[in-house]
Amino acid sequence: MPLDGLTLGLVARELDAALAGGRVNKIIQPERDEIILTIRNGGANHQLLLSATANCARAHLTTTHKNNPLEPPALCMLMRKHITGGRICSIRTLESDRILEIEIEHFDELGDKARKRLICEFMGKHSNLIFVGGDGRIIDSARRVNELISSVREVLPGLRYELPPAHGKIPYDQVEADALYSAMAGKSGPLHKLISSSISGMSAQTARELSFRATGSEEAHSDEIDLHAACVSIAESLRSIPESLAPAILVNDEGAPVDAVAFPYLSRAYLRSEPFPTLSEALDAFYRSRDMAERIKQKSAALHRTLKKNVERCERKLALQNEALLGSQRMEEYRLKGELLTANLHLAQKGAKVVEVPNYYEEGMPMLRVELDERLSPGQNAQKYFKLYQKARNAQTLAAEQIEKTSAELDYLEGQLDNLEKCREEAELSELREELEKFGYVKANRSRRQMKQLPPSRPMRFTAPSGRTILVGKNNLQNDKLTGTAQPNEVWLHAKDMPGSHVIIVGEEPDDATILYAARLAALYSKGRTSSRVPVDYTLRRYVKKPSGAKPGFVIYTNQHTLTVEPARETESDE
Repeated sequence: MPLDGLTLGLVARELDAALAGGRVNKIIQPERDEIILTIRNGGANHQLLLSATANCARAHLTTTHKNNPLEPPALCMLMRKHITGGRICSIRTLESDRILEIEIEHFDELGDKARKRLICEFMGKHSNLIFVGGDGRIIDSARRVNELISSVREVLPGLRYELPPAHGKIPYDQVEADALYSAMAGKSGPLHKLISSSISGMSAQTARELSFRATGSEEAHSDEIDLHAACVSIAESLRSIPESLAPAILVNDEGAPVDAVAFPYLSRAYLRSEPFPTLSEALDAFYRSRDMAERIKQKSAALHRTLKKNVERCERKLALQNEALLGSQRMEEYRLKGELLTANLHLAQKGAKVVEVPNYYEEGMPMLRVELDERLSPGQNAQKYFKLYQKARNAQTLAAEQIEKTSAELDYLEGQLDNLEKCREEAELSELREELEKFGYVKANRSRRQMKQLPPSRPMRFTAPSGRTILVGKNNLQNDKLTGTAQPNEVWLHAKDMPGSHVIIVGEEPDDATILYAARLAALYSKGRTSSRVPVDYTLRRYVKKPSGAKPGFVIYTNQHTLTVEPARETESDE
């Protein structure tokens, strides 16, 4: 859901009621475009999250814990200097648009009262967090905008803060039917588009809802309706919305969150609604997984490119090595010609280009044609064939060794690509990166602005229909720990001959249904997850061994059985 002006206004009203008069105790900036203020008010601490992420720009109270950089960014340090200990005066929107202003009163260096403003602009890819002094000048911002980025408005320290250019629309909280009709009259098109172009703070979905409430259709056309009557209905709806709050998350038939809403959307009554006590709680729940997935996607992009580049390098190397191996297949031909020429030197004449000699290795001793270098003697030609044989033999041995080594590296890299897709938390991504650094695939991150030490990631935990616990590793480190700490008689599973997670069924002697459930999880969290049938091996943990010096996640096993299963679905596997 885009955080449009209407919804942001409702959020601001809620935040002002909860935080006005509160004391700013702590400020962190876990991401370049995200700030969290810890505010003490009413005997409790509240965490106010302000995010200018392009796809998840928003403001709401949160219970999510975020890690802080060891060295705070400049904006965070400036805010700590100026407003730590300050009081929240008010939280409101500006121009009835997607701009939130937080005014904070504090004491300056001279002990006098002063006021600063944190202005949050939630405008898609142009979103920003701007810290403004009492004189109206910018102290700093999450994103600095110079004339090369925007010729319309610069956002730089020292410049006076200016609101984004006005669009000339009617503020959503000041809509009157006659004024709205005057703005729309003479225009032709879908009603929801006329609403968006005439009223400020309208997302496409909110405009469609207002169209539905006014006409019974999201796609109503202005030429086919009583436009004035529709304007009356729209004005009445906008007046009634603040008094009919019902924060909720809309969920589709598969149980996946689709949107977070502040009030009932009649046009989306077909979606299941999960209510929340406050709008902040609804937004926090909706964005929690989505924001983390977006962050992980951004942070894993460079690793993904590195892994793909190395996979392609290994594939090219493997093709050349297989080509060399094919070239060595003439090895026996060279040996045979060398031996037969040595045994029949009297038949070869110096300067001849070819000689035919009897092949006494075959029945009937047919004649074999042997090519000669006319510059060499018959004996030298024989030695040349023996040298070609030895070279081909060495190439065959070397190529076979290189192919085995390159194939193992390719399997490892493809496994890491598969592990990267499973990353859902920053700790998992950090562990994967550290492993790639260890083996030299990526350079060590020497940035001083690294995060505090993250706690170790944990394997996924599922409950089978029988009630048994099943653990699934998400990266090589988890796989090693999971397999290494499992009991000898617990069942261990892994997709056959492909990258995938190690899976452990906790406890001994699981029933067949539990093994099948675990096998489907092993198939889901493997490279074969998109296939309809995936072979999965299972054996007792006692038969799983890690060779000395093997890379993380690599094991060998015996006494296995194989099941061919359909991978579990994501919704099926969730606890």
